[in-house]
Amino acid sequence: MSQKMLIINPGSTSTKVALFEGEVRLAEVAVSHDRAELARFDNVADQFEYRTRLIEDWIESLGDQATEIAAVIGRGAPLKPLEGGSYEINEKMLADVRCMRYSNHASNLGPVIAHHLGDKYGIPSLISDPSTVDNFIDIARVSGVPEIERKSRLHALNIKEVCRREAHKLGKTLHEVDFVAVHMGGGVSVAALRGGQVIDVNDALLGMGPFSFDRAGAVPIGDLVRLCYSGKFTEKQMLDKLSRQSGLVAYLGSADLREVERMIQSGDDKARLYFAAMAYQIAKEIGAAAVCLHGKFEAIVLTGGMAHSRMLIDEIAKYVGFLGRIVVVAGEYEMEALAAAGLRFLTGREKLKKY
Repeated sequence: MSQKMLIINPGSTSTKVALFEGEVRLAEVAVSHDRAELARFDNVADQFEYRTRLIEDWIESLGDQATEIAAVIGRGAPLKPLEGGSYEINEKMLADVRCMRYSNHASNLGPVIAHHLGDKYGIPSLISDPSTVDNFIDIARVSGVPEIERKSRLHALNIKEVCRREAHKLGKTLHEVDFVAVHMGGGVSVAALRGGQVIDVNDALLGMGPFSFDRAGAVPIGDLVRLCYSGKFTEKQMLDKLSRQSGLVAYLGSADLREVERMIQSGDDKARLYFAAMAYQIAKEIGAAAVCLHGKFEAIVLTGGMAHSRMLIDEIAKYVGFLGRIVVVAGEYEMEALAAAGLRFLTGREKLKKY
C-alpha cells in the first residue's frame, strides 16, 4: 500500500505544503500569499479558493511524483475541546471552522483544504493534535470565577512530536514518559505532560502564562478591567492588543529576537530588561508545570523558534536548572508531526477519532 501523503499547514501569509512518503520528505514548498491579496478577504475561510488554487498548481508541477497519494493531512484548527490524537475531517468540523466558531485563525483552512484535496483524489483526509487538545485534569479547569473556565489552548502538535522523539531516544513511547514541555514561538505554551497527555497548560493565546513577541500573557486583573472600560478600545481592539500588539513588540517595537539580542549587545538596558523579564516569566511557568507533575518528570523540553536563542536558553536555565535535565530542540516539527500522524493511520497503528 502506498504511504504517500500530502501535508497542508496554513499560516498567516503562507501555506506550507509537503509531499511525504512514509517518513521521507519528497518535496516541500512554502506557498507565499500576497498581503494585499489576503486583505481583500473579511475572514480566513474566504481565502479558501485563492490559497487552494496556488497549492494545486504546485502539486501539478510535481508530475508523476504526486501520484498514488494515500492520504491528506491538514493542520488542525482551533476546535471544541478534544482528546489528543488524529481525527477524520467531517462536515461538523468543516462547519465549525468555516463559521469561525472558535477562532478566525489561518489554521482554519487546514481541514478545509485537506478535505477538498481528499475529495479530489478520492482519499482520506484528517487532522492531528489541534491547538485545542484537552486532557486537563478537572482541578486545572477551575479559574476562581464561576463564569470563567480555564481553557487548553497550546502548540500541541509540535510539543507532542518533540516529546515523542525524546521518549524514543530513551527507548520508550510518549505514553511512558512525563515531561515539562515549552514551545516558544509567537506565543509560549508551557505544558505538563503525563503519560503523553497535556494535563495542564497556560492559555498560549489569551490567558495565563508569560508574554511573548506580541502576546500579553497574564496581566494584573484590576488594571486590565480598567483599561477595557477606559473608552479607548472596542472589544476587538482590546483582543487585538492583547494577542498581537503586546509583549516585546509593545515594549521594544520588534518581534525579531535576533534584533532584540543585537540591541542588548549594543548596550540597550531597556531591551535587556524586557528580554530578561520574558525569560523570567517563562521560567516561572515552568516551575508551575513542574508542580503539576509533583516534580517527577524526565526533562524540561524547550522547543519552538525562540529556542534557537542561546541567550534566552541560558537565561531560563539560570532559574530552572535545579528542577532537572534541560533538553533543547530548537525550531518546530509540525510538518513531520502531521506526516507521522498520517503514517500511523495508514499503517493501522492509530484509528481516526470522530469529531
